[in-house]
Amino acid sequence: MNAMSIGKLAKSADVGVETVRYYQRRGLLGVPSRNGGMRRYDGEDLSRLRFVRQAQSAGFTLNEIGELLALDASDDRERARALAMERLGQIDQRIAELQTARAALAQLAQSCADESAGPCPIIQAFDRGVVA
Repeated sequence: MNAMSIGKLAKSADVGVETVRYYQRRGLLGVPSRNGGMRRYDGEDLSRLRFVRQAQSAGFTLNEIGELLALDASDDRERARALAMERLGQIDQRIAELQTARAALAQLAQSCADESAGPCPIIQAFDRGVVA
C-alpha cells in the first residue's frame, strides 16, 4: 500500500484520524512530508500503526510502546524481553485477582440461589465491601 491519505491509513488500521495524529504527536508514528499538498503514508506507516494498536491491546502503555520501538531500532532484545516479562507478570497478577473475584461472585450467586427469603446476599456483600 503506497501513497495513502491519513484517512485511508486510519481506516486500514481501524482507528480514527485523530488517533493517528495523536500517535504522531507522541512520536510513535512519523509525519511524512507533503507530496502534492497532502501527506502520504505507506505500508511501513500502516505496519507501525498496527503494531502500536496491538501493543496497546497487550496492555503496554504508550510510553512502553515508544520504548519498544526505540529498542527495536537499537536491537536491544534483552530490554524488550524484560518489558514483555514485566507485562506478563502484571497480566498474571490481574488474572489471579479476577479468579479470586470470580470465585467470590460464584459463591455469592450460589448463596443467592440457596436462600429464597431475606435480603439478597449479593447486594449485602457489595454493600459491606466484601467483594471488590
